[in-house]
Parts: sequence; structure tokens; C-alpha cells
Amino acid sequence: MGLSIACTGIYGVTRWSFQLKQSEEFERHSELVRHVVDETRAPPNLNALRHKLDDYFQTHPDIAVSLWVGSEQVYQSHRVVPQGHWISQSLVPDSLSFDDKPVRLELTLDSSSDDLLLRRLAWTLIAAAALGSLVVAYTGFLVVRHGLKPLKMLAAQTAAAGPNKPGTRIDSASYSTEIQPWIEQFNALLERVESAYAQLEAFNADVAHELRTPLANMIAQVEIELSQVRAVSTLRDALASQLEEARRLSAIVTDMLFLSKADRGAQARRAGPVSMAEQVAAVGEFHEAELEQSELSLRVDGDAELQVDTGLLRRAVSNLLSNAIRYAEPRSLICAVIQRDGQMVSVTVVNRGDPIHAAALPHLFERFYRADRSRSGSASHHGLGLTIVAAIARMHGGETFAESGGGVTRIGFSLADADPPQNA
Repeated sequence: MGLSIACTGIYGVTRWSFQLKQSEEFERHSELVRHVVDETRAPPNLNALRHKLDDYFQTHPDIAVSLWVGSEQVYQSHRVVPQGHWISQSLVPDSLSFDDKPVRLELTLDSSSDDLLLRRLAWTLIAAAALGSLVVAYTGFLVVRHGLKPLKMLAAQTAAAGPNKPGTRIDSASYSTEIQPWIEQFNALLERVESAYAQLEAFNADVAHELRTPLANMIAQVEIELSQVRAVSTLRDALASQLEEARRLSAIVTDMLFLSKADRGAQARRAGPVSMAEQVAAVGEFHEAELEQSELSLRVDGDAELQVDTGLLRRAVSNLLSNAIRYAEPRSLICAVIQRDGQMVSVTVVNRGDPIHAAALPHLFERFYRADRSRSGSASHHGLGLTIVAAIARMHGGETFAESGGGVTRIGFSLADADPPQNA
């Protein structure tokens, strides 16, 4: 496009230059005729006029001249029928007369040589523009092809990565520095996707195992009861056992639905502010029977005002207390510690008991995880309690934490204040 504009400009300037040259030719010949007329009009001498004009124009075959005095043509150069491409111009010189009659002059100039040069220039410029466009297009094609070659290779390597080839990563060192940040982000994405995929596979296996056991128990018990005639009291006991297993299944499904909602980014519906100590104490009263049965006591330390979803908060605290009661030493003290650190408020449940192995601490909040890796347990606990605590913490903009050592275990979560207090 730019080359075509430049060629058009060159042609236009050249054509304008030829037009100026032709105008100068007309002006120069007109001045000559004016000079000859001035020399021969006093006294008027037509023969001398014709003779002098012939002397000049016979040596200039590229120009033809016609001269009128009044309405009479007094001179015509020998080239009456011009050949080639000619341009004419009629002139009436100011204040010029011959024998008291006005003079009119007509000049015809041969412009064929100029037109030939312009045609040659036009074709030359057209060829240069076409050739230049082809060269630019081909060069651009080569440059783009060379530039897209790494992207094609990157696309092929990207397509090769997937769940069937875990651990596949793209080496960013073989690419330009402009692409390396994208490759690093893609590798990080692959790592997150593979981690999520592995968790999903493990989760599916855990769900199948957790649901298979109560379903198998229910089917086996029903088959046994239907295999022979049973008394009403026996059938009632069997139905009660089936109801217990059904409630276990219902609890698992309910917890899974809640976790699915949390994983989709659901946020807590905050209300309040409420006293965290009052909420923890209310949950402690709910577990009072369990505490007395295990000869345990509960103490709440600290307090903070916080806008939270009260129902979710009590559920998280209840899961932590239930977990602590299950593993605490008999006749020991369970402490619920509430602390504020800027915008974050943490709730930590501390109990004495057998320590949790260090390798198990990072996995405590995973679904269906048990520190002893055993699948046995009571019917009321299926390994989702701490996972729900982590989900509730995320829904409040917080996180979970756990540490264990020296016979003391601390498990808790933090919540972000929706309206943090302003520093004075």
C-alpha cells in the first residue's frame, strides 16, 4: 500500500514537471513571435514578418504556429497537419497589433516524446509496485511463518499433555522470553488440573467405598430377613438397623452436596455481628452429654465480634469439638481459643491425647481421610467433618490449620471479618 502511494506520487510529480516544461515552451515561442511582430510592424512589412518566422520555425519541427492579423491569417508554418500527439494553445498578446489590427496567435506543440516518457515511467512504476508488493508479501509470509513455528510446536506439545500422560510439562527454555511466562502459567495450570484430577479419582473411590459398605449391609440384612419367616419384633429390629444405615447414607449425601456447593464458590450469608465466645459456648452445651460421658470439660478463652453465618459457624465448631471429644484423654480439659489478628478471627480447639503423625497433618482436611488410614469406624462418622470445617472457612474468606506435638493437638480455622475495625 505504501509503495503504491509512493509510485503514484512520483508519477504525479513527473507529469506536473512535464506540464510546466510545456507551458514554458509556449511562453518562450510566444515571446519570440511578439518580438518579431514588434520589429516588422513599423512600418508594417508582412514579407519580412513571414521571412523571420520561417527562419525560426523551420528549425523547430516540434512546434507549429498560426498568426492572424484581424480576421486574416497572415502566417502558417509548414507543418500544417501535425503528426503524433500535439497540444494547442491560442494566445492574444496584450497591447500587440499589426497595421492597427489586433494579433492572435495559435501554437501547437508536439508532446509525443513527453507522453512516451510518461507511459514508460507509468509502466515502470506499476512493475516496481507489483514486484515490491510481491516481495513484501513473500517476506511477510516467511517472517510470520517463522514467528508462528514456535507456536505450532507449543500447540503440539499442549495437545500432547493430558490426564493420560501425567507429569508432562513444556520446557520454556526453548522458547522466546515473551512466551515463557505463558508457558510457566500453563505448566502451573497443568499441575493444578492434575492435582484436582487425582483428588477427584481418589474422591470417587472414597465415595464408592463409603456408600458401598452401608448398601452392602442393608442388602445382606434384607436378604437374610426375607429368607425365612420372622417375628414382628425381629422385623422391627431389622427395620431399625436399615433406618440407621439409611441415615448414614443420607448424612453422607447431604455433606457431599454441601461440599459441592462450597467448591463452586458459594459465599457465607453473614449476619450480626455476633459474639464468637457465645456461639462456641452454645455449641458446647449441645455436646454437654458427650463431654460428661467422656469425663471431659470445656473452656472458652477469648472473644471477638464478627459478622458470620451463625449456622455454618456452629457447624464448624461442632465438628471440631466432636473430633476433640473423640480423641481427647479422659478427664482432661478441652479449650476453645478465640483470637483476633487484624481482619482475621481464629477459633482453635485444643485437646490432650495421642499426637497426630506429622505426615498426616496436611491431609486432615481432605475428604474421607483418616489419620490411621483405616476404613473402620462408627456409623456416625464418615471422614467429612474436618473437610466441612475447611469449606466453611473458605466461605468466610479464611483457612484451616492443624498442629500436634507433645501430647497436645490444636486444630482450628480462621474467618475474615466482612467489616474489619478501623485502627485509631
